[in-house]
Amino acid sequence: MLSIYFGDMPQAIYNTSNYFNNIYLDDWLNDPLDRRMIKAVDKGEVLGPNAVHTKALGVIPPTKLSGGVKTLMLIHHLPEQVFNASNCGDNCARWILEIAKKQDVTINLRHIMDFGDRKMNVRILNNGQVVDNMGDLAEIAARYV
Repeated sequence: MLSIYFGDMPQAIYNTSNYFNNIYLDDWLNDPLDRRMIKAVDKGEVLGPNAVHTKALGVIPPTKLSGGVKTLMLIHHLPEQVFNASNCGDNCARWILEIAKKQDVTINLRHIMDFGDRKMNVRILNNGQVVDNMGDLAEIAARYV
C-alpha cells in the first residue's frame, strides 16, 4: 500500500538525488523494474551497471539520471525510508503506484501529484483516510500543501 504524508516531514529524505548518488548499488540497474522506469521516465536504455544511454545526454553514469528516476529507485529499493517524492514529476506517479502494489511504501509530497485516473489505494497519513481516486486525494492534499 502507498502511504503519503503531505507537507513538511522532518524525517523524510529531502535531497533524493544527492542521497542516491551516495548509496545506490550497481546491481540496481539490473533490476527489471528499474530498467523499465529508466526507459519510461528518462528515455534511457541501461547498457550496464555504470552506463545508461539516453537520447538527450548520450551515455551517462547512473548519478546523472533524473531526480525523478533516482527517487523512484530509492523508493523501490529502500521502502523502509521515507523520500520526498516532490522531486518527481507527474510522469513518475504511475511508477510509485506500481511499486506500492508490490510493497508497502511511504512517501512525502509537498505538492499535489497527479495520479490521473489510475486505480489506487492510498493512505493519507496526515488524517488516516484511505482514498481510491484522484479527486478525493486532491481534496485532502489541498488542506496540507
